[in-house]
Amino acid sequence: MFARLIGAKLASGELLHLGLTRAALEALRSRHFPDAKSLHAVPEPIAVHEHRPFVDALHAFLLHHESSLAATDDDALCLATIIATACLRPDHLWRDLGLDGRADVTAILTRHYPQLVARNTDNTRWKKFLARELAGSQGREPAPAPGCPGCEDYSFCYPSR
Repeated sequence: MFARLIGAKLASGELLHLGLTRAALEALRSRHFPDAKSLHAVPEPIAVHEHRPFVDALHAFLLHHESSLAATDDDALCLATIIATACLRPDHLWRDLGLDGRADVTAILTRHYPQLVARNTDNTRWKKFLARELAGSQGREPAPAPGCPGCEDYSFCYPSR
């Protein structure tokens, strides 16, 4: 999974869009790919500034629902960061993650957050679903993720906006 997520961003030159600090990315590389070339030349991640509360809240929400690893596990922290940061991008979550399709996102979410996947009974697109679930957990009305308005299907997901 990390090979695909990192590889896709390396190939597109968007490694900083993973949202990981240089140190976290290097630690992830050394844990999973010890023979791979160091990534020290990577700039610090894209700044999230005004969307920091959303990213932090979604990160914590995902960790709360993590099933395969302890919430303090470094891999769980990295995955939650990557997914939360991808929700800032203006496309479908699978494209924002550099994956091949929605099924790839479903597989990752099913492995790590099966309770969340089970709640997606209406087959809502994942970015919209995560934003909706996060808002509900905070007692707020559902709202789009920060990246949603830039998506080509925004009017499909949010027809009344």
